[in-house]
Amino acid sequence: MWAEFIRRAIMQGIPLLFGSTGEIVTEKSGNLNLGIPGVMYVGGIGGVIGAFLYEQNATTLNPFLAVFIPFMCAVICSLIMGLIYCFLTVSLRANQNVTGLALTTFGVGIGNFFGGSLVKLAGSDVPSINLTATSSYFRASLPFADDLGWFGQIFLSHSFLAYLAIAIALLASFMLTKTRVGLNLRAVGENPATADAAGIRVELYKYVATCIGSVIAGLGGLYYVMDYANGVWSNDGFGDRGWLAIALVIFAMWRPRLSILGSILFGGLYIVHNYIPNLDVSGQELFKMLPYVVTIFFLVMTSIGNKRNAQPPASLGLPYFREER
Repeated sequence: MWAEFIRRAIMQGIPLLFGSTGEIVTEKSGNLNLGIPGVMYVGGIGGVIGAFLYEQNATTLNPFLAVFIPFMCAVICSLIMGLIYCFLTVSLRANQNVTGLALTTFGVGIGNFFGGSLVKLAGSDVPSINLTATSSYFRASLPFADDLGWFGQIFLSHSFLAYLAIAIALLASFMLTKTRVGLNLRAVGENPATADAAGIRVELYKYVATCIGSVIAGLGGLYYVMDYANGVWSNDGFGDRGWLAIALVIFAMWRPRLSILGSILFGGLYIVHNYIPNLDVSGQELFKMLPYVVTIFFLVMTSIGNKRNAQPPASLGLPYFREER
């Protein structure tokens, strides 16, 4: 039972890991993108659109195309969301908090609109889209995982997107701490005026970091639909996972490698009520609050400690006016 719980916690945490890693990369540039829930939603519906059109027009599914087309659709849709955010906040210097919240509302609306449209095209009797054929390729795991007992069940029974999420988090951590690009990006997030004076192209770094972060977050939406939900899309089916991903950023102290363990913890806290017998609906809702309670507690403790390496970038959420430098 405990091995199955850990495996389910990892599956629940992978979308959070994608979202938090993308938001960490974004925030390191000084951009606070509260539109991550909307970006993840758009990434999910982008993959659904690609998979739906491919299944409708292909007589026989090609395993590579069945994965590649939804994957690229999710990437492109998420990238567009990142570009919209950058244009409004970096180029037009709009308020980042308002823009992010508007992007979340916009993303959920876009996802529900296209989701409802696809339901009508499919002629489904229920308000959902079932893409199990394409999903089976996304959910494919190592064939020998079942032969290795609890070890294989916990560590080797996941899809390629799960391992990709971990690889991206480790790569982002290495990039931010060990490379010149990462140093420049952190300089932009801490003090853009000083970085600009040093010859670093502030707007370029903000654009690139935010767009890459949006693409990473969008893959979390793709994973949720194609793997966790077994290829079933239902409007408003993501719940609060996008906000949990943002909370995970604070819990991980803006360190992608810590978000790997944090995502598993949050995933476990999110589903632990399913493993408690005789728990009523009210109790389940209380247990679902645990990730947020842990985040608030951790935020209070780090604030009391006031350690610089546990704090967000100094210019986070602040627009940069080069004329005032």
